[in-house]
Amino acid sequence: MKLISLCPSNTEMLAYLGRADWLIAVDDYSDWPASVHSLPRVGPDLHIDMERVEALNPDLVLASLSVPGMERNIEELKKRNIPHLIFQPHSLKEIADDLLRLGEAIGEKERAEAVVKRYRDVIAQYTQLAKKIDQPPTIYWEWWPKPVFTPGKTNWLSEISELAGGRNVFADIEQANVQTDWEEVSRRNPDYIALVWVGVRSEKIDPSLVKKRPGWNELQAVQSNRIYVLEEALFCRPSPRLLLGLKKLASLLYSDIFPTYDEVDPVL
Repeated sequence: MKLISLCPSNTEMLAYLGRADWLIAVDDYSDWPASVHSLPRVGPDLHIDMERVEALNPDLVLASLSVPGMERNIEELKKRNIPHLIFQPHSLKEIADDLLRLGEAIGEKERAEAVVKRYRDVIAQYTQLAKKIDQPPTIYWEWWPKPVFTPGKTNWLSEISELAGGRNVFADIEQANVQTDWEEVSRRNPDYIALVWVGVRSEKIDPSLVKKRPGWNELQAVQSNRIYVLEEALFCRPSPRLLLGLKKLASLLYSDIFPTYDEVDPVL
């Protein structure tokens, strides 16, 4: 099949099914696996060049609604009668469901089932290990600094936090995406701060800037120097790579309980 992916998480899901070699083009931000680096690009996920997509004559386009604004892509795909699948997972279970749906669509049902089994086994392993922790520390996840965006209860990062022995400090808000402010974060006084700015490479994020925010010197996380700059590719994209992010986070929080982070993907 000739496939086009319009966002990084879709590209990654296809790679887990062993079919990244069927891709004929990807969006501008897809960067894993390495084999996609040489593929034609069809634009950033919010501004896909649909003329180019159509000209490539794909058998199937993997679209997404995970970011506000992607609706325009879906409208164009429908208008041009381009075959497509739409993914919009918010939870770890929904990611597994999407893997199975993708496997069915591309004729890789058995491979998808095998990947999902490994995926669920990793989640089960971390679920058991996390039970050893009596008082989970709170984690503030920063998707964007100003205006402040952070995940709420119905986002996968709340689940990842719990599997790593922690708790999302905004897990009480029944939303996937929460807009808040520095004052509210300060009031909640998290034990850890995790900076995962969407679309920004970790080496470009300066954690010392956090300490300059009004009142943040009083935060538990700042006083304990528990400010982590983490790769957004391992925490902000709804694909099985989130479990590699889980492996990293869990080893940072409780190295004596969880497996050591060795950069080996537990699902592959």
